[in-house]
Amino acid sequence: MKTQELQMKLQETAGKISGNKYLKAISDGLLSTLPALIIGAFSTLLASMAIESYQEFITNTGLKDILQLPSIYTINIISIYAAFFIAYRLSVSFNKDGAPAGLISLISFLLLTPFTFMEDESRVLPFQFLGAQGLFVAIIVGLISARLYVFIVDRGITIKMPDGVPPTVSKTFAGLIPAILIVILFTIVNVIFANTNFGSAHDFIYSFVQAPLQNLGGGFWSLIILTLVVQVLWLLGIHGMLVILPIYYSIWMPLGVENLDALAAGEALPNIVNTGFFMTFVIAGGSGLTLSLCLLMAFWAKSKRYKTLGRLALPGSFFGINEPLIFGLPIVLNPYFAIPFIVGPLLGAIIPYAAMSAGLVPYVAGAHLPLGTPVIVSAFLQGGFILIVMQLINFIIAGLIYFPFFRAVDKKAYQEEQQSQGNTKEEVQA
Repeated sequence: MKTQELQMKLQETAGKISGNKYLKAISDGLLSTLPALIIGAFSTLLASMAIESYQEFITNTGLKDILQLPSIYTINIISIYAAFFIAYRLSVSFNKDGAPAGLISLISFLLLTPFTFMEDESRVLPFQFLGAQGLFVAIIVGLISARLYVFIVDRGITIKMPDGVPPTVSKTFAGLIPAILIVILFTIVNVIFANTNFGSAHDFIYSFVQAPLQNLGGGFWSLIILTLVVQVLWLLGIHGMLVILPIYYSIWMPLGVENLDALAAGEALPNIVNTGFFMTFVIAGGSGLTLSLCLLMAFWAKSKRYKTLGRLALPGSFFGINEPLIFGLPIVLNPYFAIPFIVGPLLGAIIPYAAMSAGLVPYVAGAHLPLGTPVIVSAFLQGGFILIVMQLINFIIAGLIYFPFFRAVDKKAYQEEQQSQGNTKEEVQA
């Protein structure tokens, strides 16, 4: 099969994956929770910075409890937001009103969440299943409830108000029957699980779906495989990150939330791999760790072509925007850069993972920072100066890997520029 045919088939497959309504609803829904996650992450980091004098100050003044408040109402109940937004996004993808679907999903999610009975016979809704541990239930409920909502509305099983009724009122009554039917269904599901050994749908999903998937997806080999997938797809001109976003968000984001919960509680961080790790070490400065290549081009290139491109692309590269290099150098379908473009990020994943496993550097805090967070800043927010050093080591290693390949193409480009100016080949080589 020719390279062009392979590229077309892979692009078609990647397009189907990234365009799948259900996977896209998960990605977009979890992405919609990002403001809450960022607020919660900064709240946790501010309350948990490992500086003794700082901790004494905020503890003695009572500021610690205040600083932790935003994380309680963001990270600790992130599943509530996810249940709403996933259903909202899926409903909108079917050209339906997203708000009723989101509200029905939220009610259905809470229906499956068990109460804790206190000694005074009061009932308490625990945070246990509202945070990271409830995310998979939120995903499942969001998809099922929204799809049922679309199914019922498409068949006209709604209350139709007469003409002249305000649109808001019409929409409210249109969603009433679907809401009743879906809520009845999830009430039955709640009763069924309450009469099993699991006690609740949350315990069942966590035991048989979420925990195994996170153990599998949060391991070393899943990190390596996903890194390879991203880099190989980019080499073929396909946006690799878009393809893995459903896994990136649905599996790695909860692992990061678990780390933030542990950090807030003063416990040992449980997970090495999460979105924070991937952003800080594998795609920092752009997929392929191309910031290292950009620096080589900007400051060590002899050819005008690569020096100019490097300097133009450098500001964006600090924020992870490396499309000028991917398509302008180009790296896509370029055999000169295929090896360093793949090997650099692989080592960028392996070396920090090994260092964390050996206890040489701390685990990343797990904060899900937005794409575009500048290098060094991302490392500092995930664990302070020691992770900045680790990130810089990654860039140095990637630069050493890129250097011989860059040197070869730069030399060739320089010779071509000199010859185009009328210099002989002997003069150029001299």
